[in-house]
Amino acid sequence: MGATFVKRAFKFRFYPSDVQAAELSRTFGCVRKVYNLALEARTQAWVLRQERVTYNATSAMLTAWKKTEELAYLNDVSCVPLQQALRHLQTAFTSFFAKRAQYPRFKSRKKTRRSAEYTTSAFRFREGELTLAKMAAPLQIVWSRPLPDGVTPSMVTVSQDAAGRWFVSLLCEDPGVKPLPVNGNAVGVDVGLDHLLTLSTGEKVGNPRHERRDRARLARAQRELSRKAKGDGANRAKARRKVARVHACIADRRRDCLHKLTTRLVRENQTIVIEDLTVRNLLKNGRLARAISDAAWGEFRSMLEYKAWWYGREVIVVDRWFPSSKLCSDCGSMRNKMPLSVRTWTCDACGVTHDRDENAAKNLLAAGLAVSACGAGVRPQRSTPGGQSAMKQEPLQREP
Repeated sequence: MGATFVKRAFKFRFYPSDVQAAELSRTFGCVRKVYNLALEARTQAWVLRQERVTYNATSAMLTAWKKTEELAYLNDVSCVPLQQALRHLQTAFTSFFAKRAQYPRFKSRKKTRRSAEYTTSAFRFREGELTLAKMAAPLQIVWSRPLPDGVTPSMVTVSQDAAGRWFVSLLCEDPGVKPLPVNGNAVGVDVGLDHLLTLSTGEKVGNPRHERRDRARLARAQRELSRKAKGDGANRAKARRKVARVHACIADRRRDCLHKLTTRLVRENQTIVIEDLTVRNLLKNGRLARAISDAAWGEFRSMLEYKAWWYGREVIVVDRWFPSSKLCSDCGSMRNKMPLSVRTWTCDACGVTHDRDENAAKNLLAAGLAVSACGAGVRPQRSTPGGQSAMKQEPLQREP
């Protein structure tokens, strides 16, 4: 049996000709139409007859739709992206019935991501040139980095973002992704706003505040958009793209920063301990929502987890109710209250002065190592009047 490699996507910018752009735009529209038709058919079948429609049934529906005069234009684009849309709908229903997601929603022409997925039967990749089905010429791709040697893409996804930029994503098996040599390093990571990351080693990573850097430019672009008449006019479309370009610039810088941080943490440490934060609930804080969104704690955790899986590292997630900030990392006693405004504090029991974030990172590391060693972590009760804490064993959340 051959070796099994990690599959990863390599994303590149490309610049389509007018003919290619028109063909891809038609494909995006047909993908959205087929998805919505299939969703409507499955919904009606359940509401009217309590019948579950399978992927094979929707595939047969697609064949019938193509034969009608009203939907004959579906024959003008490649059939593979249309079939992939039906597969994605089947996945959405599977997640819904497994109670992992909400009921699938219809795709919007203005809000839904414009994309189309091509499998190996719908594209040709030869000598560094990619040609999609229904197209005579290859795409003009900007190869910002090489693909792994001897690798052929198994799937291609073409997309266009709100700023009008075109991207192609090639899914390949990457033989270069292998487990790193095992080391004994372990680190606790506390995320924050004053500092993006605080490590248990005492190191603090500053918060770049990407959105704040472009806030004035973004506000100016949004004011120009608000002055345009609502509708599908060309001037409003130009103003909308200008706002989207500012947002894209901010997102690109943020993503680049997070990639560098997570790659460094995974390369240097065997075990990484983080806190299980409910970012969705934290965003309900009107005063901090903008800053929390800009910090992108959820994206940081997602990157950290999949890179750790790639390179044979371990990410341990500590329960969100673990009092990492209020617990003294030296003696184990705990304070009753710790407002967010308190950045340094002195333990009443041992007299040690703590930096709030560094102390939290140390406590997260200790709890994570307890999870790694015995499958349970220590959650202290409120400290006794003498300063000593009564300890009890409770399970902490851990990534599989």
